[in-house]
Amino acid sequence: MTFVVALTLFVLAVFLGVELIAKVPPTLHTPLMSGSNAISGITLVGALAAAGSDNSDLARYLAFGAVVLATVNVVGGFLVTHRMLDMFSRKR
Repeated sequence: MTFVVALTLFVLAVFLGVELIAKVPPTLHTPLMSGSNAISGITLVGALAAAGSDNSDLARYLAFGAVVLATVNVVGGFLVTHRMLDMFSRKR
């Protein structure tokens, strides 16, 4: 029963995320990206906490994968945001 609830929540979250992102106007993409980078930072902290806890080996491997993917997401997001903001700065 718990798996069915978790799967239902996951499917609803994916659907809601796709619908919300599709309706964002282009002028709001940079601020939205900055906000999502902050959320990814929180995800990274949670993944680090999960990786450091005493769990089974499978849970530890999954937590390590979550740390790697969250780190890539945070770094990539900040690089893209910085590049987008550079497009609006004046050239010297």
